[in-house]
Amino acid sequence: MNVISLAIPEVKVLTPKRFGDDRGFFAETYNAHILAEHGITAVFVQDNQSFSRPAGVVRGLHFQREPYAQDKLLRVVRGAILDAVVDIRPGSPSFGQAVTVELSSEDSASIFVPKGFAHGFMTLEPDTEVFYKVSYRYTPEAEGGIHWRDPDLAISWPLDRIGGEGAVTIAARDQSFGLLRDLALL
Repeated sequence: MNVISLAIPEVKVLTPKRFGDDRGFFAETYNAHILAEHGITAVFVQDNQSFSRPAGVVRGLHFQREPYAQDKLLRVVRGAILDAVVDIRPGSPSFGQAVTVELSSEDSASIFVPKGFAHGFMTLEPDTEVFYKVSYRYTPEAEGGIHWRDPDLAISWPLDRIGGEGAVTIAARDQSFGLLRDLALL
């Protein structure tokens, strides 16, 4: 498994080796021992799966406050997404910075999003399915979010690939999220 750190080093992309033949392929997509060698020691307690019918679905930017914060390990099992991660750790040298990576079912790559980060994604293809593990159960009273178009984050969403901003599908709750600078994180 190839593991690389993004511009915020705590956020990592993990790409498994694929072994293919005329039947298809096999890939080991999760190995706790290999992850631990790269500093990922989260114990995952819940698996989630989302399905988005159209391209342009935005989910996020979500997080859970301590003591219910979640590490996430996410991969695309069908389709493709642009994944966005924002550092929301007060006092962090990269506070307010965002990193993005495109993930697809074509390479089975995963992204590790540690506690202290907001996370979201935009589907780039119709009928996209995302599977992810979390290290703490969903806790509604601890959840928070940041508006996906927060200008201070400067996330370059690929609107041209989905037909423009008018083609975005987003839940009313996610659309109502405020800006990071106005958020009480503690």
